[in-house]
Amino acid sequence: MSAASSPPGHQPLAERLRPRELSEVIGQRHVLGEGMALRLAFESGQPHSCILWGPPGVGKTTIARLMATAFDAQFITISAVLGGVKDIREAVDKAELARAGLMAQRTIVFVDEVHRFNKNQQDAFLPHVESGLFTFIGATTENPSFEVNSALLSRAAVYVLQPLGEEDLRQLFARAQALGAIPAVQTAAADRLIAYADGDARRLLNTLETLAVAATREKLEEVTDEWLMRVLGERMRRYDKGGEQFYDTISALHKSIRGSDPDAALYWFVRMLDGGAEPRYLSRRLIRMASEDIGLADPRALRMALDAADVYERLGTPEGELALAECVVYLAVAPKSNAVYKAFNEAKAFVKKDGTRPVPMHLRNAPTKLMKDLDYGKGYRYAHDESGGFAAGENYLPEGMAAPDFYRPVERGLEIRIADKLRDLKNRNHQSG
Repeated sequence: MSAASSPPGHQPLAERLRPRELSEVIGQRHVLGEGMALRLAFESGQPHSCILWGPPGVGKTTIARLMATAFDAQFITISAVLGGVKDIREAVDKAELARAGLMAQRTIVFVDEVHRFNKNQQDAFLPHVESGLFTFIGATTENPSFEVNSALLSRAAVYVLQPLGEEDLRQLFARAQALGAIPAVQTAAADRLIAYADGDARRLLNTLETLAVAATREKLEEVTDEWLMRVLGERMRRYDKGGEQFYDTISALHKSIRGSDPDAALYWFVRMLDGGAEPRYLSRRLIRMASEDIGLADPRALRMALDAADVYERLGTPEGELALAECVVYLAVAPKSNAVYKAFNEAKAFVKKDGTRPVPMHLRNAPTKLMKDLDYGKGYRYAHDESGGFAAGENYLPEGMAAPDFYRPVERGLEIRIADKLRDLKNRNHQSG
C-alpha cells in the first residue's frame, strides 16, 4: 500500500521502521561500523558534503536524515526527478535564514537521485558548498564517476552502500513482526519474501504491508507460501519462475560458468533476468566467479567482470545487460583455477589457529634512529639491487615457520607460466643454500 493510498494519519511501514538513531540502522557495517569512515564522520561533530551511492532501498535517505539529526541541522530535501533550479534557490534562501537566525543553525541539503540533475543544475550547488552555506548530500543509484560533475564530485566524499544481506533483511522482517505490522508468516513464505526483496529493504517492507492488508481482509492468521504465491501472483512467479528457488538458479549459472559451458551459462543468466533478478546482483556474482573460479589462470576475467558492471551502471536496462552477457560467455570459456581461492582460505585457517608470530627483525620498518639502533631492518636485502631483481635465499616468513605452500598454481592458462616462475625461484633459493 503506497503512501498515496494510505488512510489519513496512517504512516507507511517503511516510515514507521525508519531508524531514529545510528545504532538502529541495519546493514552498511562496512561504512557505519566502529571505526569505519561514515561512522567517524558522524562522531566528528563536523558534517561534510558527500554522495551516497547504492541500489534502491539500502538506507541512503535514512543516513542523510540521521546526519541532520546528529548535527542538529535543518534538513532540506530536493528530488532531482521533480525539482529544478527554483528548488535549489529556495534551499539557499532557507539556509541563509537558518544561518542568520538568533539560534544559528546548520543546513543539510539532500538531493535524491542527484544523477538526474543536468550539469547546470549540479553547478548551482558549487558556490554554496564552497562557502559552507550548507552541507550537500547527494543520493544516487548510478555510478557518480559518470553522472556527477567532477567539480561537485571533488568536493564530496563518496560512500558506497551495499544491498542488505539475507541476515539484515531477516532482522528487518523481525522488527516488522515485533511492531505487530504483519501476521505470522510461514518459514517457506518468509524465505521467499527475503529472496524476492533481493537486498532492498523498501521492497521488503512495501510487500509486507501489501500482504498485511490482504491478510487482514481475509482474516488470515498465518501467511503460507501457497497463499503468498496466489496473492502476489505474477510478481512472485516471475522471480521464481516455474517454482525453482532463486538461489538454485544462481547456483546453476555459477556451476555452468565453472563447467565452461557458455550456452548453459547464458541460458541461466537470461532465466534470471526474465525472472526479475536485479542485474546489479548478477554483476556482483560474476565478479565473485571471476575471482573464485578463474583467478590467475586469466586475470583479465576479473577486469572483464568489473568493466561489465561499470557498463551496466552507465547504460542500465536493457542496453547494459549485453555487457553482462558478454562477461558470462567470457568467464565460461576462460581457463579455470581456484588456486588463489583455496590459498586464501588455507591462509585464513592457518592464521586463525596459529599463534601471533613476531615479524623478523630484518623485515621491520625503521623510521627512527632508536629503531635502527635496535636493529630494526638490519640485514634486509633490497630485491631490486639483486641479480634478476630477486634476493635468492632471503626469508620473508616468521622465524621458525615452515613454508606453508598455500598457493599451488594449476596447469591451466597463465598459471602454467606462474608455476614455472615459482619453480625457478625455488631452485634459486635452494642453490643459494
